[in-house]
Amino acid sequence: MPDAFFVPSGVSKDGFERVTATENTVSLWAPTMQHGAPPSALLVRALERVDAREDTRISRVAVDILGPIPVADIEIRAWTERPGGNVELVVAELWAEGPSGSARAVARGSAWRMRTVPTEDVAHVGDPTMKQVGAGTDYTFGGTWSSGYLDAVEFKILTGLGAEGPGQIWARPKPVLVQGESMTPLERLFSIADIANGIGAKLPIDEWTFLNTDLTVHVFRVPQGEWVGVSAETSTGPDGIAMCAGTLSDEVGPIGRIAQTVLVRRRN
Repeated sequence: MPDAFFVPSGVSKDGFERVTATENTVSLWAPTMQHGAPPSALLVRALERVDAREDTRISRVAVDILGPIPVADIEIRAWTERPGGNVELVVAELWAEGPSGSARAVARGSAWRMRTVPTEDVAHVGDPTMKQVGAGTDYTFGGTWSSGYLDAVEFKILTGLGAEGPGQIWARPKPVLVQGESMTPLERLFSIADIANGIGAKLPIDEWTFLNTDLTVHVFRVPQGEWVGVSAETSTGPDGIAMCAGTLSDEVGPIGRIAQTVLVRRRN
């Protein structure tokens, strides 16, 4: 298996970059669809690169999953929606062949990129710090939880899945995002962030499905190091709709927050 989530596969006839998803992207929900994390990171890669400026960084990313993202060839499109000196909005889409054989957008991401200035003297963190990576226990997802993606990530668990309160885990990807490339700090963060829904889940996976349709991540500090900490909990309403909310951290401390909309269904 390639040591990457995606392998470069040239450009489309319209000049858009193409990559091929590897087995490392496979979701636990179906062997033909990708877990949300690798394509989210692929969107971030595009959002960071489009009309890139050294004096800005991404502060918020909103990803909408428009349908099952196939483990197949993916086309990447990106553009600047709203240019600006201090604030700009950039957008990216992932396209893939649909059931009818025609190409369609399967995921869309938008990001606010802001010009950076020094504010070290007023820096403040409002969230508590997670226990360090060394306090975690090596963890392997198996059985119903097994998938190509989960097998491609190293985990250190701090709290048991489904336990009272937020689920907490440290994770780092084993593969790179795109073969032949090093991962940026935000690419690495998003290669993990989408697991929040699973880490914060309270429902037994053999009785329920809980797929998130989106994720929104606010990043107030650029993450450092290889490990991503996730502290998350899901609140479920009475009508099949839930919300997962949590904090994302590196080994220095919290770096941002995540929220996901979750579709809850009882298994037949």
